[in-house]
Amino acid sequence: MLYGKSFFLVGIGGSGMMPLAMILAGRGATVAGSDRSLDQASLPAKFAALRALGIALYPQDGSGIVSPDQIVVASAAIEPTVADIVAAEAVGAKRMGRAELLAGLFNAAPLSIGVAGTSGKSTVTGMIGFVLHALGRDPTVMNGAVMKDFAGPDRPFASALVGRGDAFVSEVDESDGSIAFYDPQVAVLNNVSLDHKSLDELRALFGGFAARAGRVVVNVGDAEAAALADSIPADRRVTFAVEGDADLVARRVEPDAFASRFDLVVGGAVHAVRLAVPGRHNVANALAAIGAVIATGVPVADAVRAIAGFTGLRRRFELVGQAGGVAVIDDFGHNPDKIAATIATLRSQPGRLLLLFQPHGYGPLKVMRRELVAMFARALHADDLLVLPDPVYRGGTVARDVTSADIVADLAQLGAPVRHIADRADAAAYLVEQARPGDRIVVMGARDDTLSELAADMLARLG
Repeated sequence: MLYGKSFFLVGIGGSGMMPLAMILAGRGATVAGSDRSLDQASLPAKFAALRALGIALYPQDGSGIVSPDQIVVASAAIEPTVADIVAAEAVGAKRMGRAELLAGLFNAAPLSIGVAGTSGKSTVTGMIGFVLHALGRDPTVMNGAVMKDFAGPDRPFASALVGRGDAFVSEVDESDGSIAFYDPQVAVLNNVSLDHKSLDELRALFGGFAARAGRVVVNVGDAEAAALADSIPADRRVTFAVEGDADLVARRVEPDAFASRFDLVVGGAVHAVRLAVPGRHNVANALAAIGAVIATGVPVADAVRAIAGFTGLRRRFELVGQAGGVAVIDDFGHNPDKIAATIATLRSQPGRLLLLFQPHGYGPLKVMRRELVAMFARALHADDLLVLPDPVYRGGTVARDVTSADIVADLAQLGAPVRHIADRADAAAYLVEQARPGDRIVVMGARDDTLSELAADMLARLG
């Protein structure tokens, strides 16, 4: 299907574009691309990894788009004034959206497994891919995060697997509405909460996704997802919940600092499950993944045995290291539910929390303002410290109706221990200065791979 085709990916280093580039190249297409971060000499290791796959990289100035035979692929975030898009129009190259291309590959697979939900998509996708791979199913996996179990010196950015088996596992994004392109044979609906869109919009998008699926694995421990489950016929539905009433239930959850155990109750049988990732939210993620692979015919015992080997994703509660008695954790938390889950996991162990949260955009900050403030006000203790730098900004036109300073002002009125330090480097330096033995520093945020570099730098300063 892809042999002989030539694709040019605009923004090829992005978390959604890079794994797509890997899959295209792995399936025989000619792939090239550009990225603003490449032009800024940022994240050189990422672009070296793409070149190692035979992918040609160009400045984002239109110079890489020279033929009408090229298919130019861009995400919804790429504006029409970007030089590569202008060049594509000039030479008459075909244009495709990232999600449109990915959905075409996904829908054509003999077994398509789509993972949706406001939180946990990448982890559940990684878990499903890991279990199927461990059981010899050789899946193709499209993930928005690096899967640590598949990463190595020759594949440092393993956010995709290109397999020869029948399964195509992909996380499915609701933030730009592209979830509407996907027709999964097995759909996972993890949860529904505020992030990029209103709840009414999310209910419609997730509801449509579930309606188009052959089987739906749904978290009835989440109120919004449970409401959607009621509209799915019982013979097409597999439900799961932590300490609830469902087809798959987790009971006797035993948390640890960086692991967890629980009893899986399914079909009247009890299976002891061990996870190498922490937190109650990861117990729910494991239920989702086990439910999905069961829906493809995998025996429960095999799924339970395999998932014990899953070691997680980069930037998902990832311990960067410890120095001077202080632990530094890199985390993708960026909406109220994700951040609350991370903080709840941290509370299972003693120690003060020093949080650096970089909002992932001005638009999401406006949508989430009330819920974000309420969550932090509940979750923070008096001796904790939260610092917000300014949001991620990648250029282009954007309304700055709500800023980090506004969130800090709201929280300060409620007596929360919070500061706004506009420059991220200054914010990080301030937290390092405040740290003392027993503290946990957590770097949180999305859409910015340099946050991992920041966390590593903070650890070095502590040392």
